[in-house]
Amino acid sequence: MSLLFSPVAIGPLEARNRAWVSPMCQYSCEEQDGMPNEWHREHLASFARGGAGIVMTEAAAVVPEGRISPQDAGIWNDAQAEAWAPIAARIRAHGAVPAMQLAHAGRKASTYRAWSGSGSVPEAEGGWQTVGAGSDAFGRFAPPRALATDEVAQLPQAFADAARRAVAAGFEALEVHAAHGYLLHQFLSPLTNARSDEWGPDASGLSTRLLRLVVEAVREAAPDAALMVRLSATDWVEGGIVTERTIEHVRVAAAAGADWFDLSSGGLDPRQEIPLGPGYQVHFARDVRAATGARVNAVGLIDEPAHAEQLLADGDADAVMLARAWLRNPHWALAAEAALDGEPDASVWPPQYTRARVA
Repeated sequence: MSLLFSPVAIGPLEARNRAWVSPMCQYSCEEQDGMPNEWHREHLASFARGGAGIVMTEAAAVVPEGRISPQDAGIWNDAQAEAWAPIAARIRAHGAVPAMQLAHAGRKASTYRAWSGSGSVPEAEGGWQTVGAGSDAFGRFAPPRALATDEVAQLPQAFADAARRAVAAGFEALEVHAAHGYLLHQFLSPLTNARSDEWGPDASGLSTRLLRLVVEAVREAAPDAALMVRLSATDWVEGGIVTERTIEHVRVAAAAGADWFDLSSGGLDPRQEIPLGPGYQVHFARDVRAATGARVNAVGLIDEPAHAEQLLADGDADAVMLARAWLRNPHWALAAEAALDGEPDASVWPPQYTRARVA
């Protein structure tokens, strides 16, 4: 059996393989109420049927103002949890671990989805005043309001409440989104956090208090769930986060109860210059894994089965997450398993599909 299609433990759970589905925003809650719908069910279930080990939802906002767009999904109320429940059940029925990403977009919230416009959505069209670690805008987006000290203190509870709802809906793994320029990332980076209160940098220059308290709160709220944290390992801008700082972020989050780390990069500053290419972020996972011993997955233009298998064999990561490759082929794992392994893996291939394993 290939490494890609060997099982792996993540906290208290076991995923049937190491080919996982990254969170991918769908911007498809047309009523602008955060409620997932038939699109989300079909979209996510297709990846589970296609052999993925973990299927993660798009970013689910923990509060209404945490949505990236008005059409984003949420988990800030019980009605949303009830709507997510049959989706989680469908993912599980196909053999994958249902996972939910918990998120707050901060200053990058209230924006148009790509096919509806660009920039910030005005209040007259369903937008809202955004909030952030500070009051500086992201590029040409509308400037946020800096959160007051007591408002920041309420955020761990919002994540914890969302975690309880997600677990009640049947999600077995959770991911705290602290990457891509969203709110928790805004508190972690020196480029966006110049606060002078207890939520600002400490004497060592780190600003990990909010991340630590959010992870602790989610772990307490969901003690039996696998808990992941997504981090941007670098901001790709001078003066921002670099891998050495991310290693400290990982250590803090692991001590707070995180089981696994999802290493991405960028998204905080429009000045970023990212050298795109196959596996361009894999070295972040490798460096964090080597420095901390944490379990990590790699992301970023990992499209080919042989490439995914090689980076696992090289010890660069413990699993891989793909995004656009799944959109192009929701049965990516079936094709990958057929390419890598001699005999069909019954945990991956639905019996109805095995006749297609060999062309």
